[in-house]
Amino acid sequence: MKNSICKAVLLCLGVFSLTTAKAQKHKKPNVLLIYTDDHRFSGIHALGGQPVKTPNIDALANTGMVFTEAHLMGAFSGATCMPSRAMLNSGKQLFHLTDIGHVLPKTDVTIGEAFKQGGYNTYMVGKWHQDRGSLARSFDDGASVMGIGVYLTDHYRMPIWDWDKTGKFPKKDAYLLTYDEQGKTKRRAITKNDKRGPTGTELTGPHTSEIFAENASKYIKNYKKRDPFFMYLAFHAPHDPRQAPKKYQDMYPVNEMELTPSYMSQHPFDNGDMYLRDEELAAWPRTPQVSKKELSAYYAIITHLDAQIGKVVQSLKDKGEYENTIIVLVGDSGLAVGNHGLMGKQNVYEEDGIHVPLIFSGGYVKQKGTRYNALSYIHDIYPTVCDMAGISIPKSVEGKSLKPVMDGAKKQVYNYGYYAYKQFQRAYRKGDYKLIEYVKSPNNDWKRGYSVKGSRVTQLFNIKKDPWETQNLAFFPEHKALLKEMQEEFVKAGKDLDDYKQGIGVEYDFWDYYN
Repeated sequence: MKNSICKAVLLCLGVFSLTTAKAQKHKKPNVLLIYTDDHRFSGIHALGGQPVKTPNIDALANTGMVFTEAHLMGAFSGATCMPSRAMLNSGKQLFHLTDIGHVLPKTDVTIGEAFKQGGYNTYMVGKWHQDRGSLARSFDDGASVMGIGVYLTDHYRMPIWDWDKTGKFPKKDAYLLTYDEQGKTKRRAITKNDKRGPTGTELTGPHTSEIFAENASKYIKNYKKRDPFFMYLAFHAPHDPRQAPKKYQDMYPVNEMELTPSYMSQHPFDNGDMYLRDEELAAWPRTPQVSKKELSAYYAIITHLDAQIGKVVQSLKDKGEYENTIIVLVGDSGLAVGNHGLMGKQNVYEEDGIHVPLIFSGGYVKQKGTRYNALSYIHDIYPTVCDMAGISIPKSVEGKSLKPVMDGAKKQVYNYGYYAYKQFQRAYRKGDYKLIEYVKSPNNDWKRGYSVKGSRVTQLFNIKKDPWETQNLAFFPEHKALLKEMQEEFVKAGKDLDDYKQGIGVEYDFWDYYN
């Protein structure tokens, strides 16, 4: 009798173990999607080799997969992070966005919605740059939402909202996090005396990167649902103002900063949009001292951001969820910070505007330290993560999954790259070469009260030999045939991608002055 009972118990335990193992084997992975702001590819040490300290992101890159040719397709707004985020969340390409990316219509199934439909609990922390309706329908819950209303241009005095399941997020509900006399964090309402900054310091209140990382870590620590989670963690750093605690600022003495190969005191010509907020952040000309100061602050806020990302990754490990999590890290745009005499990201140069880091890591990713040079866009991330997690890709998504590249089935999913900035700039990338075309209308300066002649400028770079785009080959006779071929393919690509069907609210069309 005893033997029969023992056998029965052992049989039950065996079945239970087998069932548990089977359940673990088929459990869908968690997804942590980390979006950084104005973070160029070379703003990660392991990727660009620049003297910026990013040990935690380096670890993600070295234990995961890096797509070294990931790009923002472009923008029809000086606030390039808006269309960038629209493309990531909708999977739509630039020329098919609604309202230059501010509105995500209900016909566009967002990445959050896709994972909700796939059985995930979806959570959002940080910056949102689209309409409130798309925010509410994309996530089950969230914390510390910013970017949907009042903005004080200050990482230490950032208006934030608690999650509002109604999706209204009224202005009156925004608050600041500050320190009291004992150094404890407290909330306070925003008043008319709260002017735009930056005026905050690490003594004023917690930095946005700290706030967002703490809330993300808290969610992971307290997560008890059986369903996997999808977290959209959107940091505001390293977007200006380039503020960081003194500890991080001291890591980058201004006089010891190394300028990049593309440093210039000023851009060699008017690229069409030279007089806007980002370019007013530093004095003209961009002397070495001016650019070193900005670069020092840029690296400091990146290193501080890296430390916060490390805390979030550690929370996954502490919870025992790291091995079953896909971590995606991507920047929303590049940033010049002195490159080519520019400060902002309103251009189609690589590091200055469109080249972004794209890392797939976490314990669930088995390809360790792999680099792929496949051309890709930010809007390809959506279908790729769906493919990796076994989630159905909605029909509204236009991006291409990069999983065939990861699996070794393909080396490229695109034959070329195509990029745009407003009505002023277009770029075409194929093989080792990149073509950039600029146009200005005769009345390009109408907003400043005077008129100038229209113009057109052409640049051709060998990206493989000259990744910082310092040597324009367009006027060399030996490149005449290549230039002509690239220009013909460029025009065809514009038609194929519906660049001729803008209706985006600009005063003229690029092609009006190119053709």
